[in-house]
Amino acid sequence: QVKVVESGGGSVQAGGSLRLSCEVSGYTYNRYTTYCMGWFRQAPGKERERVAAIEDDGSTGCTDSVRGRFTISKDNAKTTLYLQMDSLQPEDTAMYYCTLDPARCQTSLCLGYSVYWGQGIQVTVSS
Repeated sequence: QVKVVESGGGSVQAGGSLRLSCEVSGYTYNRYTTYCMGWFRQAPGKERERVAAIEDDGSTGCTDSVRGRFTISKDNAKTTLYLQMDSLQPEDTAMYYCTLDPARCQTSLCLGYSVYWGQGIQVTVSS
């Protein structure tokens, strides 16, 4: 059973930084396996939006509105994902979700679709 667990969220003042981590267990992969990992977020009363996605080889899958402030990366030796968030603003307040899909990003996360999801972790930015 695939399990996705986020960590590193919390509260920070505007202009501050946080680093989210995501551990995926139970997913079987090898050097030939294709998968995409990424982060989505959802603020109260708003639709879920994609933050960034990354291919299994560490190349960029797709990024969105937070480009330049947030950096996605992964440990290529395992399915561990990170999101470095700098210059945080109150509008970044949301529940952040880590996700993995067993396909290329262009056919999964970049289209808003993914198979495996974490429970989410709260990020709160105060002004």
